[in-house]
Amino acid sequence: MKIYQTTLLLKSYKRGFNIITSQLNSLLSNYNISIGMINIFIQHTSASVAINENVDPSVRDDMENFFSDSIDDKPYYIHTYEGDDDMPAHIKSSLLGQSLTIPITNGKLNLGTWQGIYLGEHRDSADGRNLIITIYGE
Repeated sequence: MKIYQTTLLLKSYKRGFNIITSQLNSLLSNYNISIGMINIFIQHTSASVAINENVDPSVRDDMENFFSDSIDDKPYYIHTYEGDDDMPAHIKSSLLGQSLTIPITNGKLNLGTWQGIYLGEHRDSADGRNLIITIYGE
């Protein structure tokens, strides 16, 4: 078994749920792994990674609307040092998660037909995001 680890720096994305599957498949093509696992870990407390619908963009809009409606603009937040989106971004990150593990089959992410990997950008404006990618395989 081989183990590789690298950092993938993502560009800045607008707030919401952004599909990053192609960037990860492109990175994976640099390694000669036919079968294995990939772990994707985001090094931020105001963004997340998740798997969900990859075709209809209205799903991503509905996800953003749901989380914003449920979590944003609460009058009791104390932690607002970086703005009104500060504490809501931390809560969304905690709820959605910072890590994914996905099987690799025939050198590609073995996702379902309708699945894509989301970067949940929970800040109104943020710089690029760092993903630590660990690949295990043969």
